[in-house]
Formats: sequence, structure tokens, C-alpha cells
Amino acid sequence: MARKRRPFEVFSMSFLDCMSCGFGAVILFFMIINAQVRETTEQDPSELMAETKKIEIEILEGRKNLVLAKNTMQQLEVEKVSAEGQIAQIIALIEQLRSELAEYDSETLAHIEAVQKLQADIETLEEEVRRLLALAAEEDAEGTKLREFKGEGDRQYLTGLKLGGRRTLILVDRSASMLDDTIVNIIRRRNMQQEDKLRAVKWRQVVASVDWLTAQFEPGSEFQIYMFNNTVAPVIKGSDGVWLKADDATQLDEAIRVLRRTVPENGTNMLAAWEVASSLTPLPDNIILLADGLPTMDSPTTNQRTISGRDRYNLHFRALRELPSGIPVNVFLYPLEGDYEAPILYWVLAYRTGGSFISVSRDWP
Repeated sequence: MARKRRPFEVFSMSFLDCMSCGFGAVILFFMIINAQVRETTEQDPSELMAETKKIEIEILEGRKNLVLAKNTMQQLEVEKVSAEGQIAQIIALIEQLRSELAEYDSETLAHIEAVQKLQADIETLEEEVRRLLALAAEEDAEGTKLREFKGEGDRQYLTGLKLGGRRTLILVDRSASMLDDTIVNIIRRRNMQQEDKLRAVKWRQVVASVDWLTAQFEPGSEFQIYMFNNTVAPVIKGSDGVWLKADDATQLDEAIRVLRRTVPENGTNMLAAWEVASSLTPLPDNIILLADGLPTMDSPTTNQRTISGRDRYNLHFRALRELPSGIPVNVFLYPLEGDYEAPILYWVLAYRTGGSFISVSRDWP
């Protein structure tokens, strides 16, 4: 008899065990996660918020500083551009002034040459007659001249000037006013380079005048040349208080060379110049003064920015107290704008001392 089969059961005891274990694991897993979330949420969030706000404040400060830095950089850029523009304007102005000055110098020289040529043409016949009449005397005199001075033409440069004497003192004004005839141009030239100052027409004329004077010294005589502004100093260094031999042409040439390299500057201290004249031993027997106006100071330094005509008048007579008596003073006065009393006072000085007064023209020597 055949055996009866047992019915087939899908769910057995082993499968239920596995399912129970799985559900148990899932439940345990959720319990662990829930515990961690609760622990996290139970922490005090105030500390985290404080840190967050602190960081936000630092970020705001950083942004504020960044904006300030950008604004400062923009302002510096604007100032830089403005400064560069001003520098460019100043450079352009300097170049313009130099150009105007060069043009003025060239026009002045051209005018001087034109006037000299016209005068030479007008005086040709008269000069020719005088030259022929005096030719023999000039040839004799050439043998006694210590230095040669080449002027323009064959004219007699000066008459009445007393250049005799055994000891001749030449005082040369080298103040800033020797840069030009007008106040405006003096101020302009005073702020220029040294080379531009040395090219001043008026100062070159003064140096040429000294050159001509030294060519007229008598053989065997002695000389000394001082230049003065706010202070006084001999032209040849190391010769202070010492009379130099006019027969030594080397010293005369050196004096002219130093003058050509000297820049006019500062004020005019005439008191110091007359003190030098009275300090030389023996005293000079002839003084030649080359100036363009009355003194502006009586000491090496002064606090005055401006000076009146009355003050200059008083300084002139105060300085004359130091001038030794009995010595003729020959004055070479060069033109200067605004100093109207200078020609009268220097003429009186030359007249009272027995010297001569010469108002120097623009084309001499």
C-alpha cells in the first residue's frame, strides 16, 4: 500500500527565527540612532550661536576694512594723478622760462651788436682822423701796457678816469642785483641754475669792465680786487690784506678767470667793502667801485625781507664812515630799476673824494 505524503508547508520554524532576528536588529539600530540624535539635540546651542556671531562680526569687519582700503587706494590714485599733473605743469613752466630767457638774451645781444655797428658806422670818419693823429702816441703807450684788452673798434673808452697811483683797490659788487637791470628779471634769474646766472648779460659786462681796468694798470704798481655781497672776500684766495704786483700778468688773468666763474647772489653790504679799504696796509691811493645801487644791509645776515629807499640811504652814509679820507673813489654805476637816489649819492661821493663818476652804458666796454 502506498505511503501517504505529508503536506508541504511554506513557513517553517527556521524562517520565522530568521525574520525575528532581522526585525530585532532593525529595532536595535533605530534605537541607537534615536539615542544619538537625542544626545545631539539636547546640547546647549548658545555656544555655537556665539561662535557663529563672532565669525559674522569678523567677516563684517573684514569687509569694512576692505572697503576702506579700496577707498584709500582710489584717493591715493587721484592724488598721484593730480601730483603728476602739477609736476608736468611746473616742468613746462621752467622750460618756458628758460626759452624766454634764452630768447631775451639773444635779442639783447643782437640789439647791442646792432647799436654798436651803427655807432661804428657813424663815427668811422671821426675815429679815423683821431686814430691817425694819435697813432704815434698809441704805439709808444703799447709798450707800457701790462695786459691786452681787445675792445670793439678803435675808440677811446673813457676820458677823465683817474687810474694812476701805486696801489689801486677794485671793489666789485657781486650781489643778486647784478643779474639784470629789472627787479622781475633779477628774481627770475635768481631761481635759475648756476650756468644761467653766469650767462647774465649784466654780470658779463661787469667782468669785462674789470678786465679792461686791469689792462690799464701802470708797470710797477700794485693792486687788489675784492668782491662783496653780504660778505667781502678777495678774488684771489689767500691774498686777503696783501697787495699784489701788477707786473704779474698771471695773477691778473687768474682774477678775471675767478670773476667769470663767480655767481652773483645775496644782498649788498657796502659797510664790509669800506672796512676792507681801511684795513689794508698801506692804504690804497686809488679806489675803483663797481656797483649798481645803494646797500641793502650792513651785516652778513638780516631778518628784513624788504627794505625802503630811506633805509638804503641811511645804510649808505653809515657805511661811508668806514671809508678812509683822502682817497679818490672812482664809481662805475650800472643800471638798476627803482634805485633813483644811487646816481646822485655816488656822484657826490666821487666829487667829494676827488674821483670820477661813470654811468656805464649797456654797450661798454
